[in-house]
Amino acid sequence: MDATDLMRMYLADPDQPFPPVELADPSGLIAFGGDLSPQRLLSAYSAGIFPWYNPGEIIHWYCPDPRSILIPTDLRVTKSYRRAVEKADYAVTMNRAFAEVMAHCGEPRGGDDGTWIGSDMLAAYLRLHHLGHAHSVEVWRDGELVGGLYGVARGRSFAGESMFSRARDASKIALYWLCAQLTAWDFPLIDCQIASGHLTSLGAIELSRADYLALHTSAAARPGPPGPWQFDIPVPTSPNHLPV
Repeated sequence: MDATDLMRMYLADPDQPFPPVELADPSGLIAFGGDLSPQRLLSAYSAGIFPWYNPGEIIHWYCPDPRSILIPTDLRVTKSYRRAVEKADYAVTMNRAFAEVMAHCGEPRGGDDGTWIGSDMLAAYLRLHHLGHAHSVEVWRDGELVGGLYGVARGRSFAGESMFSRARDASKIALYWLCAQLTAWDFPLIDCQIASGHLTSLGAIELSRADYLALHTSAAARPGPPGPWQFDIPVPTSPNHLPV
């Protein structure tokens, strides 16, 4: 990468727009620098761009090609997955514990001591949540938060950021009910960003960046659900499982 490329990619001014996504490098990196202000984050998500970097590093912005997405109606539900959902030994909520969900998503896992969700990320997405743009789904058992996920909505396009599970299938239960609600709201996609074996096993597919952006741009241009997000489909809500 030469000096001209670095200058093009560096966001030196708060109002500087992102470069065209077609100029991203092979990893999908489109820009670096800037900040995590609500304005910058909303501009990024509207354009199909997301931040991804380690705590202490300069902010990196990505728009990879290909792009992993999950069509909510295409969630792959195996027999064991369906049994876990239908057992209903849990309560599921939306936007009840956003900060806690994100904090759990940022905990090291799988023997890895690191995390890409640092304190600046936590603060930035909590601001988006308070502004009504970032949302969480929570799964509770016996008053304990055992699983969940969070992401950012633009219109009727939802970008899933991360999920966590402290009990078997808890994050998959959160995803099941998110997909059910987004289907009811006529959301055509959940942006999964980068493919993984786990997401693929759940039905995620890869699209070219151009095809993803066409789908995302159309969905993001449609008005989202009015008012604060809450489930308006029947979900397990046993008070025995919710926190006091």
